[in-house]
Amino acid sequence: MDVLMYYYDKCFAFIIRRFMCLAIPVSASPDEIRHIKSRDAGRTIKVHLYQSSGSGPSPVLLNFHGSGFLLPLHGSDDEFCRRIRQETKHTVLDVPYRLAPEHPFPAALNDVEDVIKYVLTSQNEFDLTRVSISGFSAGSNLALAAASNLFPRDTFHSLLAIYPVTDMSPDPASKMAPVSGYLGIPLPVMRLFRRCYIPSSMDKRDPRISPLYAEADRFPQRILMITADGDTFALEAEELAQKIEKLQGWHVISERMQGCSHGWDKNTRVGTPQYEAKERAYKLAFDILNGSS
Repeated sequence: MDVLMYYYDKCFAFIIRRFMCLAIPVSASPDEIRHIKSRDAGRTIKVHLYQSSGSGPSPVLLNFHGSGFLLPLHGSDDEFCRRIRQETKHTVLDVPYRLAPEHPFPAALNDVEDVIKYVLTSQNEFDLTRVSISGFSAGSNLALAAASNLFPRDTFHSLLAIYPVTDMSPDPASKMAPVSGYLGIPLPVMRLFRRCYIPSSMDKRDPRISPLYAEADRFPQRILMITADGDTFALEAEELAQKIEKLQGWHVISERMQGCSHGWDKNTRVGTPQYEAKERAYKLAFDILNGSS
């Protein structure tokens, strides 16, 4: 039965990938493509690099794209990465990771860890006192999981989580958006993402899978949490932000964007509420990286 389910999920994943590639065309313009060595023999991780214009070791942001842990959307954060480089003088590494169902947990998190370790051993290129991480959707789940489980709290200057998935333990049907009536991720698709990513033997409350259950003091001390009022993942992300901001000495900015649903910042049109929300969210990201918020 498990073998049949795997092939069913793989076929369904193929169909969704084909549809999403048509619906969300990805076109990225990095300054450099870098191949970073994986822990797996003979394999590298193809990273997009957006180079800071400053001299000497630069602050660095590692970004992890959204995917539902399944969709090949590396490059979909190209605008965000370019603007971070321009507005904050950070070098940005936009990082892909292996996807389910072919590569379930912990393959993606292993790739995230490998690239972070690469940066942390590159002191001649990067300012290791200003290493930050960011992510969108599944990518922010990975950023939160890595920061709170795999590295000491003071490793990262800031963590930016944009519409993150923080709790993979409940059935997606139990999750409700703060405001109803928005077109969200279809329930069968959310269940597919969850089933493909998490092996049946795993505890779904493992904090490497569901960062909501990590100890609050394991997270970096500067956090930006962006949610959307039409997103079924908003309340769990805000719960995590509230849990962390109770700690003395932590600086947490949590803001819910009105009139927006999951992934709203991609392909926005000037003059729409979604465009204004994107500009607001990106400015908050610039500010926290620059140390002005």
